Amino acid sequence: MNRIGNELNKLVNRSLDRHVRLAVTGLSRAGKTAFITSLVNQLMHVSTNPRLTLFSAVRDGHLLGAKRVPQIDMHVPRFGYEEGMQSLLSTPPTWPAPTRDVSQTRLALRYKPQRGPLKLLQDTATLYLDIVDYPGEWLLDLPLLDLDFYAWSKQQAQVLKGKRLTLAQDWLALKDTFDPFAPADEALIEKISGFFTEYLYRCKAEGGLHWVQPGRFVLPGELSGAPVLQFFPLVWLDGVTEQQWASAGEDTNLGMLKSRYRYYQQHVVKAFYKEHFSTFDRQIILVDCLQPLNAGPESFNDMRQALDQLMQSFRYGRSSLMRRLFSPRIDKVLFAATKADHVTPEQHPHLVSLLQQLVNEAWQTASFEGIEMDCVSLSSIQATEPGFVEYQGKQMPALRGHTMAGEAKTLYPGDVPKRLPSEAFWQQSGFDFVNFRPLGLQSDEPLPHIRMDKALEYLLGDKLR
Repeated sequence: MNRIGNELNKLVNRSLDRHVRLAVTGLSRAGKTAFITSLVNQLMHVSTNPRLTLFSAVRDGHLLGAKRVPQIDMHVPRFGYEEGMQSLLSTPPTWPAPTRDVSQTRLALRYKPQRGPLKLLQDTATLYLDIVDYPGEWLLDLPLLDLDFYAWSKQQAQVLKGKRLTLAQDWLALKDTFDPFAPADEALIEKISGFFTEYLYRCKAEGGLHWVQPGRFVLPGELSGAPVLQFFPLVWLDGVTEQQWASAGEDTNLGMLKSRYRYYQQHVVKAFYKEHFSTFDRQIILVDCLQPLNAGPESFNDMRQALDQLMQSFRYGRSSLMRRLFSPRIDKVLFAATKADHVTPEQHPHLVSLLQQLVNEAWQTASFEGIEMDCVSLSSIQATEPGFVEYQGKQMPALRGHTMAGEAKTLYPGDVPKRLPSEAFWQQSGFDFVNFRPLGLQSDEPLPHIRMDKALEYLLGDKLR
């Protein structure tokens, strides 16, 4: 009888949804590593965690516990949870190292089924949660699959203005050394592509810009130094026709650039979507709206453009590139405005409203295709304490925390706009975003957060009933 019962349980388990692959992404500095570290930490403290009141499985006592277990995808690097916690628990505390490549961790969640066949057959069940971390910059490359090298070069030429044009001067200064129709010179192409890559790095580090293509150039992972990341757009050939581009032989400089671009499309961009993206069940996209607000209109509008490009990965209509190539199965997408602890609590609804404005088009498309989508503001790991200060005889909301340099600071950062900022917002320059370091922690306590329980409920609540 026991053998028959075990076989029946195996059959039921195979037929039920007992496995979730959650993808975590976002553009640089959005807080992906902090989010995953906090998510794992919150789940591993469920039996003693008073901070998860919005997560029904914990609030109602259905989720019994969680533990980390070996991942199945042994070719994917393991997410550095221990290293992240070590940073947070150090003196003074520091933020975990940022995402540089794909990584993964697996949790086993033990819970008491509340419905369906599992409730009739067994008292407890296990949901396996695979959390996959990858740079959002890699999603910016999906549109490249619809562009040949000529079209991509033209597109890159059109965006060379403002900060980009200034930051590109060292790369553009090499144009006179490059004859596209001369015999292929691999050393010269490597040199110029190095300056192009440095330009992309500077766009992110100095210009506060987010839309960079190709995305792997700034976060290469295991491809660092490979020839597939050694090409650049020809943005200075206005007098050359598309026919001349097409006729350039494989043994010319232009031919080598086109060949590497095609290889990048097929073996880097398409391979990533086929191997990883098409297997995800749920997706959370982390968005830092505050730093671009601080940096000015060019940075903010560039972030909007990057989000538009990124969200092409979630357009699943029949005629979309995603549907034609990859048949994705994601059924829920959550957009999260991060660093909510860096503005005062009454500004949190504004932060959500602003994010909804930024992703509105993707939201409408997802709704039409039957994909659930929501927006939330959160802080994965709280770095400030809200309070009030007296100003001109009135109590004003404020934040208290320590800057990255260790200075104790109390401030009111300013108002977050409820809608996309108007020209008046930028002229007032009333927003002052400050980077804070994490609060001091004890190793036996769950990490302090804001609305991580709401995110967990949206992403996992229905799987633990």
